[in-house]
Amino acid sequence: MSNDFPHLIVKQTEDICWVQINRPEDRNSLHSDLISELTRFIESIEGTNTRAIVFRGVGETYFIGGADGVEMHLLSPSEAKAFSINIQNLFNRMEASPLLMVAAINGLCFGGGCEFALACDFRIASKQARIGLPEVKVGIIPGGGGTQRLSRLVGVGKALKIILEGHLFSGEEAFELGLVHYLVEHQELEKKGEEILRKIFVIPQHALSSAKKAVYASQYLSFSQGLQVETEEFGKCFIHDYFRKLIKDQLKDGRLKTTLRLQ
Repeated sequence: MSNDFPHLIVKQTEDICWVQINRPEDRNSLHSDLISELTRFIESIEGTNTRAIVFRGVGETYFIGGADGVEMHLLSPSEAKAFSINIQNLFNRMEASPLLMVAAINGLCFGGGCEFALACDFRIASKQARIGLPEVKVGIIPGGGGTQRLSRLVGVGKALKIILEGHLFSGEEAFELGLVHYLVEHQELEKKGEEILRKIFVIPQHALSSAKKAVYASQYLSFSQGLQVETEEFGKCFIHDYFRKLIKDQLKDGRLKTTLRLQ
């Protein structure tokens, strides 16, 4: 696997895949090859026993230090648009995946790294993390979906302030703002990720995947279209016997009472 994904360090434990972004000499930044690797990697483990991917950066300094500025400074305007679409496609693919995506933010997480984290389902920050979208300070704007996802997460007013000021927030500040779900001591990152996922994994995978799809639909579709996605995913749950068997078992042992006449 390392030959296929040279910029990733992968460790599989039961149903969780632990992935380190491995470009320490380049701030663990996202360049075109790494973007392609991440897309192919996610697709390669869907349909396996893996239920979640936990991402962090190699080393103690960077989670992901943005998109690769050295690569980007060579781009023409048309090439910059193509780069933006490429990185947006990766983050859209992460959201669309039936797997749970967790960002274990262990250090600097700015620009494309912050956008990467925003595309994850859960964000856990170390107290030594620093998080933000400072692109305007170098004369560009977020191009990996940051203007859109951040606005949906914290509201347009706060998003404008965060993006226009270009401030990097401490882990504590990011938690207070709602940018991350959990705040932990640095050495507790992996333990917290495992704890969160083990609690969630008692839920059947099909229900998690359908719920994830329906919730994200609320971000990008009209209310009526989102309801259609919800209805479709609700119906898919009845392909599986989990709910039906659960209710039958509870009726049989008396935990669930009913006045309905069941055939």
